[in-house]
Amino acid sequence: MKKMTPLLITDVRSVANSYAAQLHFCRRQTPISSSLARTVHAHMIASGFRPRGHIVNRLIDIYCKCSNLSYARNLFDEIPQPDVVARTTLVAAYSAAGNPKLARDIFIGIPLDMRDTVCYNAMITGYSRNNDGLAAVRLFREMRWDGVRPDNFTFSSVLAALGLVTEDEWQCRQMHCAVVKSGLGLVTSVLNALTSVYVKCAAASSSSALLMAAARKLFDEMVEKDELSWTTMITGYVRCDDLDTARELLEGMSEKVGVAWNAMISGYVHHSRFQEALEMFKKMPSMEIPMDEFTYTSLISGCANSGFFQLGKELHAYILRTEAKPTKDFSLSVNNALVTLYYRCDKVDLARKVFDKMSVRDTVSWNAILSGYMEAKRVEEAKSFFVEIPERNGLTWTVIISGLAQNGYGEEAMKLFNQMRVEGFEPCDYAFAGAIISCAVLGALEHGRQLHAQLISLGHDSSLSAGNALITMYARCGVFEAAELLFLTMPCVDSVSWNAMIAALAQHGRGVQAIKLFEQMLKDDIRPDRITFLTILSACSHAGLVKEGRHYFNSMRDSYGITPGEDHYARMIDLLCRAGQFSEAKNLINSMPFEAGVPIWEALLAGCRTHGNMDLGIQAAERLFELMPQHDGTYVLLSNMYANAGKWENVAKVRKLMRDRGIKKEPGCSWIEVESKVHVFLVDDTKHPEVEAVYKYLEKVGIEMRKLGYVPDTKFVLHDMESEEHKEYALSTHSEKLAVGFGLLKLPKGAAIRVFKNLRICGDCHNAFKFMSRVVEREIVVRDGKRFHHFRNGECSCANFW
Repeated sequence: MKKMTPLLITDVRSVANSYAAQLHFCRRQTPISSSLARTVHAHMIASGFRPRGHIVNRLIDIYCKCSNLSYARNLFDEIPQPDVVARTTLVAAYSAAGNPKLARDIFIGIPLDMRDTVCYNAMITGYSRNNDGLAAVRLFREMRWDGVRPDNFTFSSVLAALGLVTEDEWQCRQMHCAVVKSGLGLVTSVLNALTSVYVKCAAASSSSALLMAAARKLFDEMVEKDELSWTTMITGYVRCDDLDTARELLEGMSEKVGVAWNAMISGYVHHSRFQEALEMFKKMPSMEIPMDEFTYTSLISGCANSGFFQLGKELHAYILRTEAKPTKDFSLSVNNALVTLYYRCDKVDLARKVFDKMSVRDTVSWNAILSGYMEAKRVEEAKSFFVEIPERNGLTWTVIISGLAQNGYGEEAMKLFNQMRVEGFEPCDYAFAGAIISCAVLGALEHGRQLHAQLISLGHDSSLSAGNALITMYARCGVFEAAELLFLTMPCVDSVSWNAMIAALAQHGRGVQAIKLFEQMLKDDIRPDRITFLTILSACSHAGLVKEGRHYFNSMRDSYGITPGEDHYARMIDLLCRAGQFSEAKNLINSMPFEAGVPIWEALLAGCRTHGNMDLGIQAAERLFELMPQHDGTYVLLSNMYANAGKWENVAKVRKLMRDRGIKKEPGCSWIEVESKVHVFLVDDTKHPEVEAVYKYLEKVGIEMRKLGYVPDTKFVLHDMESEEHKEYALSTHSEKLAVGFGLLKLPKGAAIRVFKNLRICGDCHNAFKFMSRVVEREIVVRDGKRFHHFRNGECSCANFW
């Protein structure tokens, strides 16, 4: 640009032409253009030149294109009577900047006699770009009522907007008629947009075949087809699950278009036809079809979803060999897909290596690694990684909250849920689901109820994920009836809902009902998965339904093609051992297609402890000592088995072994929620501020219990004591008794007592609560480390089988 000096020129037209020529150099969208335009504008002001008409419009246009909307608006506001060009320019600029409200304000200010097709197009396009399809369609109708003739750009924009909102065949055909009447029925861009509307409506409609037929008729009658025409139709068939027709159309293309091939590959991957997707991928180089990030991400995602680790790794190597200078967009999307692949294939360290080498990262990258750590149960690493994340979004919070809850860190999950809200993030239904699961872990019923109320007030109560979490929460907090009511009233349920409800029945000892619900699930054509079989086997185990459990275990492979995992074998062995069928349990262990691991031997040892099978129990314990020498549970079960048999020398040896190996027994504790506060009690507790009152109350209730026939069962004293009096006192200080006593003292008369215990309830406490429920005439619910016990009128829901 020539250096500008003030000129005393009287020829205004010459000056205007000079400025117009200078502004011509600023028409490109670059930061330099904006700076030059401001310089020219400043010179106009300094020289006293008052621009009019096309000069002002050009300045506004340059400022808008360079995203200096404040400059453009200031200039616009100084014009006494801005023309339609200036107004339309601002409408388009505000729309492009994602501010349709300001665009609408400018548009409304345009007098009706000034509005033209371009002006309407700018506003309709603005609504469409900002995903307000209904507003765009309404404005199109206003345009026609105002007598303004739509052109091909109008129809392209309004049809794109219609595709955002319609699932109605009638609206598609109505707009089709409008296109034909306008005389634009042969314009390729308009026909592409109309075809796209039919296709989108077909994917969401029950009349998909009719709508796809209409789209195909349009496509076949098009005089000129471009890449978009072919890609739209192929994508439409893919979305409507008609992959064979899509492939047939693809093969008929005269020019092989990468976008269409990507759509086809993505369709095959989505429908688990991975081999066909791979074959198409292999053909692309020989047919000179370029591969891009969409090609690779589809295939890598397919490998991740199907667990094809080795193939995904080969794809990674191929990308490194062939993509020498990838773009930032390519690297980001492909690397994110690779991170997901590796963590889903249980290779979190490989995922982290890819992440660490990424030159560009986004929230997807960070969230993927966080998810990987959580899924691998590497909670401490996940917590450290969460702190490092530079920008957290709602998904980041949801991943950490849900992950902590699922891994048993309920208290930390709740703290983060509250912190999320303090930092201004409105929790979505998935974040609520994580918080609700935290309440389930903690047994915090009242807090869970509050979250349920918040869900309803926020309109998330119809959420499937939140509903499933609520079923689990109410079930694990001992309010089975609420879980059942929720399941029955949910607007829609999925396999997770059924699994949660079957699990609830299992936890509460309702094995027969669990089986009935499972059979109903099958009748409703809900296919059971491996989780379903885990829950039904648990239900059979807790209810002693050996025959039924054996049937369902065998049906996994025979009827549903699901190979039982170690967890399924462990549940089956637990069922057999609870029923005392040790020979069959041993035969099942010997028939397993893999070496028995910790869950198998733990189930066997627990059964041996229950039935006093000393020899087999010792064998199981020895295997566990080899596999997990530092796990306290093995030593405790073995010690308890010796104690029940009165072999105190062996008890002493086991405890000495624990001391020598530096192993500490997890202390038994029980807790109860009273007035939204959780009160924790340990065995022989002396620290709780009201524990003395609890002891006195239990002593008083104990007198009434003895009148009904209660006698402390001292065989459950696991320490060698000389007198029966000492043994009875030791039993009276068990943590679950203290928690129940506190609840009886503090909760309103008639309220159910709900106590949670980290370990298995002892036999004497179980017997005592049956008598206690008669004395106090209240329901006592105890959740131990395995299941729920509901004590009512001297009976327990477990029927003494646990």
